[in-house]
Amino acid sequence: MDEEKLFAARLHAVRQRPYLATALFALHPVVSERVPTMAVDRHWRCYVSPGFVDRTPLEELAGVWVHEVSHLLRDHHGRSDRYAAQHELTGPGERLRMNIAADCEINDDVFGDGLPRPAGAVEPAVLRLREGELMEDYLSQFRLGPFTGDYAWLDCGSGADGLEREWELGPDGAHGLSEQERDAVRFRVAQGINGSPGNVPAGWKRWADEAFHPPQPWRELLGPALRSAMSGAGEDYSYGRPARRSASLPGVVLPSLRRRPPNVCVIVDTSGSVSDAELGSAILEIAEIVRAVGGRRDLVSVLSCDAAAYATGQLCRAEGIPLLGGGGTDLRTGFATALRASPRPDVIVALTDGYTPWPSARPPCRTVVGLFPRESWVDENNPQYRPETPPDWARVVTVG
Repeated sequence: MDEEKLFAARLHAVRQRPYLATALFALHPVVSERVPTMAVDRHWRCYVSPGFVDRTPLEELAGVWVHEVSHLLRDHHGRSDRYAAQHELTGPGERLRMNIAADCEINDDVFGDGLPRPAGAVEPAVLRLREGELMEDYLSQFRLGPFTGDYAWLDCGSGADGLEREWELGPDGAHGLSEQERDAVRFRVAQGINGSPGNVPAGWKRWADEAFHPPQPWRELLGPALRSAMSGAGEDYSYGRPARRSASLPGVVLPSLRRRPPNVCVIVDTSGSVSDAELGSAILEIAEIVRAVGGRRDLVSVLSCDAAAYATGQLCRAEGIPLLGGGGTDLRTGFATALRASPRPDVIVALTDGYTPWPSARPPCRTVVGLFPRESWVDENNPQYRPETPPDWARVVTVG
């Protein structure tokens, strides 16, 4: 294998994407005749086809370096395993679908600016999908079929889809990184991106933020709002997709019963005791809540609340939400404002440090309280003060 060309391509990748340097140099290359191009395992080994290196221009080869290390940094193997377990997916066909979805997530951030896009690279547009979404979002939007036929050869290794190959060296093979070493590499890369964001693509900025602050699994937390809704709430009839029974009734169009995501109202504690970093954590959680309801920003409203509630405008981008306040804390006003809204929310999410009085009665909807962690807090004017704990009717999670 032309190792000089391979390592020159890696150096070119580092020059074009300096924020990924730690990760690129952490990859250990392994010569393999059994991979079509390049592939990675979850232990940070990079399997390289000598023929692929010979026939690929150096700049394109640099882009493939960045592509493969992106799978590992974004934990596509772990996320694929979790998705497969949650949705009871088995078999290599489903893992190929996960590899394609993972490629769709990263390829809009890999190529361009000195790294040309190689022929055959997976793009969301080819599958008639939107750019800028996550692997899990793409998996819910396509199945293997005519649009994916050209990618049957695709194999980025277990580092992309979690399924170990027989040609991989496995956990006991040489030159693999331990779990602690892999986490250290991710932390160093995220630290570099957050310290000098510069022209880093939005997808990498989002990843770096979440590497320090993994959001809560809002799909799971909000899911029961539909399952436990009364009188069919969360479901409605729609003529947008006629019922299948319409085929047996010529000239009659019947609506189908459509399940919709819940309306969510997020109350953010903006009192003086909440730090700017914690408000930044709240923004990340709101962005994840929007993704959990299928990207439907119209179903998510946000209230800033200290001793009074302040409604935001239309939710266009979570990063641009104005969070007003800075005074005392009384989230009861936020709950009251949320429950007066039309339509009334199916779920209320309160993001707070917990130093607030709580409503005396249970709201008529599911409630999730996200607490910013506090080791201790003392009021110099009232040393005996202890904050109320969140009520029993709320699901409590820790954020930040």
